[in-house]
Amino acid sequence: MENSKIIIAIDGHSSTGKSSFAKQVAARLGYVYVDTGAMYRAVTYYAFTNGFIDNKGKINEEGLKLTLPANKISFKIGPDGKSQTWLNNACVEKQIRTLNISNKVSKIAALPFVREFVDSILRKFGETKGVVMDGRDIGTAVFPNAELKIFMTASVEVRAQRRFKEIQEAGGKETFDDVLKNLKERDHLDQTREVSPLRKADDALLLDNSHMSIPEQFVWLNIILLERFGLQMK
Repeated sequence: MENSKIIIAIDGHSSTGKSSFAKQVAARLGYVYVDTGAMYRAVTYYAFTNGFIDNKGKINEEGLKLTLPANKISFKIGPDGKSQTWLNNACVEKQIRTLNISNKVSKIAALPFVREFVDSILRKFGETKGVVMDGRDIGTAVFPNAELKIFMTASVEVRAQRRFKEIQEAGGKETFDDVLKNLKERDHLDQTREVSPLRKADDALLLDNSHMSIPEQFVWLNIILLERFGLQMK
């Protein structure tokens, strides 16, 4: 398999830095990056803005199931060179990152027809390989035969502090306790949902980055890529 393109599936808990890590891995390998979490956030944003889920978390499943297939989720490179999430003809990158959407995404993502909708799009991305994807069930449900699977985790307190810092830098008003509560709730929902619950695949490599810097994580991965696949990140 030396020097051939592979699928890299990165799963793990919320706010472990999966997306940032996956984006940089893809860029350094010259691979395509697909943000699966953003896709579920886009569906949640669609559901909320169209009245299919209210502020109390009540979902109109029938209405959402009927209208969801007509939507298109895609990724485009923004002016800053970073990937942006588009829902139909609008960039929704900022809107899908709010705590309001974060509080609802696990419930929407737990719906079987939503996961089927997202998975059908993801499989199209992976047909040609040379892809890095991150999410909750990439290595267990979407690409169980991916050549490299990584499960990222960190203590919930460390993850909450990271997320809280992001919110503060973006001008958000949420407290640390709000963020910590949200992460604990999302962990519970992700791990206990009936369809494709969050779990580490048997053949996935564990990356606990509670006390690892970003450069240290890339050193860790580079060794694996070189030894297993003859690949090396730039």
